[in-house]
Amino acid sequence: MATKAAPADTPLPVSIHDVRDAAQRIMGSVVRTPTLVSKTLSELTGATVYLKFENLQFTAAYKERGALNTLLQLDEAARAKGVIAASAGNHAQGLAYHATRLGIPSTIVMPLNTPTVKVTQTEGHGATVILHGETFDAAYAHSRELEAEKGFTFVHPFDDTRIIAGQGTAALEMLEDVPAIDTLVIPIGGGGLVSGCAVVAKSEGRAVEVVGVEAELYPSMYNRIHHTDMPCEGDTLAEGIAVKEPGGITSKMVEALVDDIVLVSERRLEEAVSLLLQIEKTVVEGAGAAGLAALLAEPERFRGKTVGTILCGGNIDTRLLANVLLRDLARSGRLARLRIRLQDRPGALFNVARIFHEQGVNIIEVYHQRVFTTLPAKGLITDIECETRDRDHLDRLIVALRRAQYEVSQVELA
Repeated sequence: MATKAAPADTPLPVSIHDVRDAAQRIMGSVVRTPTLVSKTLSELTGATVYLKFENLQFTAAYKERGALNTLLQLDEAARAKGVIAASAGNHAQGLAYHATRLGIPSTIVMPLNTPTVKVTQTEGHGATVILHGETFDAAYAHSRELEAEKGFTFVHPFDDTRIIAGQGTAALEMLEDVPAIDTLVIPIGGGGLVSGCAVVAKSEGRAVEVVGVEAELYPSMYNRIHHTDMPCEGDTLAEGIAVKEPGGITSKMVEALVDDIVLVSERRLEEAVSLLLQIEKTVVEGAGAAGLAALLAEPERFRGKTVGTILCGGNIDTRLLANVLLRDLARSGRLARLRIRLQDRPGALFNVARIFHEQGVNIIEVYHQRVFTTLPAKGLITDIECETRDRDHLDRLIVALRRAQYEVSQVELA
């Protein structure tokens, strides 16, 4: 595929000079996160994979870059009145943290159903949090009302040239650290990060391919660019890029500069989060793992290329992370639940457990079901949750149980 070049006739609203100015502005106040090669992920995907660890920012996300670049360009009157945003995610924390650091009052409007931990974290960074409405749209509308009423400066999470320029500094650092990168794989929500990164990728004689990544459940930018009408709804692991309407500015920039958009499934997102923890020992949220998910989903698309991707955030609920890791173990065969039909008589469970012992399989939990079953009164269903070495080990256990005349099936994940 031929890569797009920056348009020569119609200048875009954000230039490489804007990104370089942003880099100078924010230098020393955000972490210059490392860009490191992953040998294991490279072997796994067939590409040379470089990861930029934006999950190591103080608020664990790249959003600080654009927020700080915007705050530093406010005049004294705007600083005195304060800023406002509608966000339940990383933008809220990045804006609150840097506004407080600069002595600028900040107000964040969040939907009423925002998890308490996110409210607490944002308040912990010094913001006034207002809970309003059942949806993000309702919270957003209220924030714009307060903007007009109180004279606050509204800081958009993505559709603002100052935000876009700030986010582009991540790509500037990556390509300074690893000039050999020929492909950037960047998550897309509203489009601020990918727009800023694409400006850098297509500037100063570079011909770096830019591939955006969206969750299959929220293909909003894909719809906008390709004039399709796929639904944008559902519970995605990548809530940080679950945007129903991309920005107007960012859409124009993506259309001009981004070479392709890949859609990734929930299963690939889960796998990517799990691999990054197991291999790189780093915690990444679903949106932050979207780039790796694309490499896993379309290995032929990226094989042989030198790919840079941004781990754009690390704010994931610990219980959700635990579920993702356990589900990944189940899919790999290392954790399984087997449903076995037994006769309700003494020694029945002992005889089954003996087969598990002979096969060297660890039993974690046993669930007996006597009442809510379609079996006769003297029959019962037992679910046994167990831990094996790998898929082959699990298969050997199932074969051994069937040889002993047990009816056995595996309870599968979606």
